[in-house]
Amino acid sequence: MDPTVDGTLSGRFLRGLARSPDRTALRAAGVALTYRELHERALVLAGSLLAHFPGPPPAVGVLGGKGPSAYTALLAGLYSGATVVPLQPAFPAARTRQMIEAAGVGALLAADETLPALTALHEQGVTLPTLYAAGEQPHPSVPVDADRALKAPMPARPADVAYVLFTSGSTGRPKGVPVTHANTAHYFALLDERYDFGPRDVFSQTFDLNFDCAFFDLFCAWGAGATLVPVPAHAYAHLPRFVAEQGLTVWFSTPSAITLVRRTGGLRRAAMPTLRWSFFAGEALSCPDAEDWAASAPGTTLENLYGPTELTITVSAYRWRPGRRHLHDMVPIGTVHAGHATLLVDQDGAPSTTGEGELCVAGPQLTSGYLDPADDAGRFLDRDGQRFYRTGDRVRHTDEDGLLYLGRQDAQVQVHGVRVELAEVDAAVRTCPGVENAVTVAVPVDGTVELAVFHTGDPVTPVRLARHLRELLPAAVVPRAYHHLDALPLNPNRKTDRRNLTSRATTLKQQPAGSGNGTEGRQESS
Repeated sequence: MDPTVDGTLSGRFLRGLARSPDRTALRAAGVALTYRELHERALVLAGSLLAHFPGPPPAVGVLGGKGPSAYTALLAGLYSGATVVPLQPAFPAARTRQMIEAAGVGALLAADETLPALTALHEQGVTLPTLYAAGEQPHPSVPVDADRALKAPMPARPADVAYVLFTSGSTGRPKGVPVTHANTAHYFALLDERYDFGPRDVFSQTFDLNFDCAFFDLFCAWGAGATLVPVPAHAYAHLPRFVAEQGLTVWFSTPSAITLVRRTGGLRRAAMPTLRWSFFAGEALSCPDAEDWAASAPGTTLENLYGPTELTITVSAYRWRPGRRHLHDMVPIGTVHAGHATLLVDQDGAPSTTGEGELCVAGPQLTSGYLDPADDAGRFLDRDGQRFYRTGDRVRHTDEDGLLYLGRQDAQVQVHGVRVELAEVDAAVRTCPGVENAVTVAVPVDGTVELAVFHTGDPVTPVRLARHLRELLPAAVVPRAYHHLDALPLNPNRKTDRRNLTSRATTLKQQPAGSGNGTEGRQESS
């Protein structure tokens, strides 16, 4: 392999290409592409893109869902040597525009079925050179030219940024996290040592491409010469059938999927015998959920993975042992990856003396900082010549199980695996005309959480609030319940009493008042 791409994500695909040139690399929406076919398509797209720019390419936004051309576009962006910025077409156009501007995106690779999203971006004033990876959209501004195909992926240095992902920000705008080739090289080298993935494996792909865990699926599969299979939403209703039909051997999702499959009757004993490996991340994993999944996939080795985007996909792992019980009946997050240092601190940032505290991690998977340095404030610690990331997660250290997850230090939650600052939702609600103040709380529901909003000011209807928020927030984190109050309750310290509101929202969840649009709402006084 060319040493200039060894250690890059492009290099991982080339490794799979060398092992499995005529095996299926991707099977999606009835389309199957071999490694050779996907490689050649990506070379054509990357070359066509680079021909449009006389100098080094700008950051490239990849706008795509889970269709075949989305994966071709992502690989083409990496082959071009540019920084790739995955963009979700289902996101509100205003939010996508913020990401494009923050990351300095200068061109778009658009996958299939993204014309509505592109039209919405144009209405937001985003008019970038666009190459249509599907080859079916009218009047592309960057033509696809097979004569411009690259002979090989462009080289990259370890310090170059491979991709930028965005997390929720408390200021009401998303925060950009740059991940370098050095970050991913360390990560995947560790995974190569830990797991025995090979060309005969078939990986699920449940995460959207703008979710960092999707990169685990793609580049574990492609680095092994294995097959990647995106899981459509309708497959969860009959998951054992889908697993059998596709011959899945590796599964990775949020724990919420277990609840969904259980609800549809799919967690029957030995219902998914082909699964060799099962991974869960993005939310806390309960012991009963792990037991039920393992019983339905008796040949599987199950691991609970943990890691914020700032620490490159996942940074710790715990291998599940059936029948073993843990604190609060939750599966530990285990041991942090080799080469990293950990520090537990109290709320003031001082080292904890109790074996329990906020988890801070330093090491080769850590991002150098956010795209906007102003976002770094309060998120990093410098100790003993190392820079630690403050995860905001409270953990307890144990000798036998590694780290146990105890909950969040701050107002950040995971909603179906999507990380969101409650303050960002508060800020979005306050932009709705008539709203004076707003507080968002998380309500536990079926192994994950739903968001509920309490707001003051005019009694704005839940329908109007939900419609307004869908223009600003990803669909997964748009609150499900809206409650109007004359005033927000205060605790003895004269601060908003979030515990009171959380308790109230949980009670109201038991007796919802329908609004007719899938959201709940009540008009209250306090």
